[in-house]
Amino acid sequence: MTLHQQDRPQSLRAGRMVPLADRVRTVKAGRAGLLMDLLHRRPDGIGLGRGDPDLPTPAHILAAGQDALARGMTKYTALRGIPELRRAVADKLRRDNAIEVDPDTEVAITTGTQEAVFITLCALLDPGDEVLLADPYYNSYATMLHYLNATLVAVPTSAQDGFQMDPDEFGRRISPRTKAIALLTPNNPTGTVYARARLEGIARVAERHGLYVISDELYESIVFDGAPFSIGSMPGMRDRTITINGFSMTGWRVGYVAGPRAVVDALVTLRHTLTICAPSMSQYAAVAALTGPQDCLTERLGIFGRRRDFMMARLEGEGIPFVRPGGTFYVFMDVRPTGLSSEAFAFTLMDREGVFVFPGGYFGERGEGFERVSLVAAEPVLGEAVERIARVFAGPG
Repeated sequence: MTLHQQDRPQSLRAGRMVPLADRVRTVKAGRAGLLMDLLHRRPDGIGLGRGDPDLPTPAHILAAGQDALARGMTKYTALRGIPELRRAVADKLRRDNAIEVDPDTEVAITTGTQEAVFITLCALLDPGDEVLLADPYYNSYATMLHYLNATLVAVPTSAQDGFQMDPDEFGRRISPRTKAIALLTPNNPTGTVYARARLEGIARVAERHGLYVISDELYESIVFDGAPFSIGSMPGMRDRTITINGFSMTGWRVGYVAGPRAVVDALVTLRHTLTICAPSMSQYAAVAALTGPQDCLTERLGIFGRRRDFMMARLEGEGIPFVRPGGTFYVFMDVRPTGLSSEAFAFTLMDREGVFVFPGGYFGERGEGFERVSLVAAEPVLGEAVERIARVFAGPG
């Protein structure tokens, strides 16, 4: 045996591979991927599980991306993103959100909002640190925090209160390890639009305890009840709020972060390690999305509003309860009367009727007993889906 062979780990000498890292071996994953696989095997399947809108990219945005390709804009961009897009983001935040940021130092363009969230968490958290998040919560937050060996502190909300946050509940769960409060409003999965008074209460909690606030506002353009409100616009919150947003152009993979310069500087280094920069042609398309005609947003809001109203009416007609969504393109359907868990109902629905919905239990303890139904199909398809859902809701077939 050579010296090199002697130095090899015993597990390899014995013919066994070393194990994967704990961060991936121990991650808690739902079985949504299996549901999607089952859907693809059903010619008659209806997919209402994913958060991927079916509406096409508006023509002027598509043209801007095509023009960027034609001009050879296929190289790396500046790490913070192209200047035109950073300026457009700063203008948008000033105009729509009453947030003032310096486009040169306080804005970073990311490869989608998912990356924006992850690098923000990376920048703020050490192992063992805690983030407070309203339950139900977008499930990727839990996975990201697991990878960082940080702790998600779930703050309960209730269907009876429309899943609104209670600032006092947040305050009671703060510990010496708490670093940040994360908000997603309008909320995925519940569709809840957090009331301004609740956000003001959260701001007071953050100020009192010296916490950062991560404000994920991806669905702000899809608000049916009330109006969107950015916590970063409040007095005293500018230097502690990281605002995250993006574009409903899921395949283009472009989002942005705006916040204190020290945080954004750290994010730029982190995101370089992950993806270097957002796709260059996507950044030019995003400029058009922010500076071009905005009537597409009004049209899109109208489409999802009609779908929401249609879905609510059909569910009510079948006697299926749900929580009225104030925004997003999701309806959080209550299947507790069936006695099935959210996962059991979803798999039964797929097996018997070929309809894919996302189990609410995958979004936290308070999501158990619900299903997230995505309004990513036209009304006739949604109507057919409700008929199939109702058959499973009624009991054994």
